[in-house]
Amino acid sequence: MDIATISGLLLGLGAVALSYHMEGGHLAAVLQAPAMVLVIFGTIGAATMTTSFKMLVSLPKIMKIAFFAPKLEPVQVIEEIVRLSEKARREGLLSLEKEFKSVKHGFLKKGIEFAIDGIEPSSLRNYLEIEMNYIAERHKAGATFFQKLGGFSPTLGIIGTVLGLVHALGTISDASKMASSIAGAFIATLWGISMANLLFLPISDKLRHRNEEEALVLEIIMEGVSSLASGENPRMIRAKLLGFLRPTAQKEK
Repeated sequence: MDIATISGLLLGLGAVALSYHMEGGHLAAVLQAPAMVLVIFGTIGAATMTTSFKMLVSLPKIMKIAFFAPKLEPVQVIEEIVRLSEKARREGLLSLEKEFKSVKHGFLKKGIEFAIDGIEPSSLRNYLEIEMNYIAERHKAGATFFQKLGGFSPTLGIIGTVLGLVHALGTISDASKMASSIAGAFIATLWGISMANLLFLPISDKLRHRNEEEALVLEIIMEGVSSLASGENPRMIRAKLLGFLRPTAQKEK
């Protein structure tokens, strides 16, 4: 579970709810089914039109990445690559077959597998670069989809407010009922803006952040596996890979 994502969402929602309550409002008044249906499902429908149904089906998986993806530790990946390179240098690349099952990172496992098969380091690097680009594009698609949700959500909220005002004007003969209808009409705008700025757009940025973190780890793996396949000195590999990290992270190592 990502503490920053969960706590940030709860803090944002809590701030809105608390401020509304301090103004004398009742939270039950905000939970209007028509406004929620229009904003939530209308926004998802509009965004889905711009992409594919496959993206809609993958929404739960994408949100799982934002909220529950484990933190990637580049230093641990570097140490694992160095350990494998030391074994390969002592006993040869074929000795890594015994270590293959213990490798947890799928991208690293794939690279080691090709190295064991004797693929040329240059060809190995080219393949890993293609795989990296594919992973980056896939993650970018998820972030872009949530960005679109954040763009459509306020607009759908305004549409809901307009529909509510049309209904309110139909009750112009009853002043008290009209005032209540006008107040309720703006709930849709509240939902649209809140969903965009407290959920959709933050998740989009979080997915981009996840992509940047994973891209760094994948670059480290690509460089490390290529160096391992070339038979470079493990110490040189460690120094080279640590160069990908910030100075503070290198000192922690």
